[in-house]
Amino acid sequence: MATSNDLLIKQRSVIEFLAAEGCSAPNIHARMETVYGEMCISDCAVCKWVRIFKGEDPRETILRDRKRSGRPLSASVTAHREKIDCMIRANRRVKQK
Repeated sequence: MATSNDLLIKQRSVIEFLAAEGCSAPNIHARMETVYGEMCISDCAVCKWVRIFKGEDPRETILRDRKRSGRPLSASVTAHREKIDCMIRANRRVKQK
């Protein structure tokens, strides 16, 4: 089974192909809904990607999401858990700050 990220990349590829053929965004969304059903991206997202692929948006046309700065996806790393466990065992009155 494909992950949701893989499904998004596939749908963006379909949008890129159909936009290159000259299909309109509502037509692309209607065609994709018949194939993907509930898993289809929204019509607003289809319009956004059609704009990007037709060159109206100055960004590069990449299918994968760019890495973003900020909080990591998961803060629960085994190394962090072990470090915190050692701190708590050393001093049971340790504060969060």
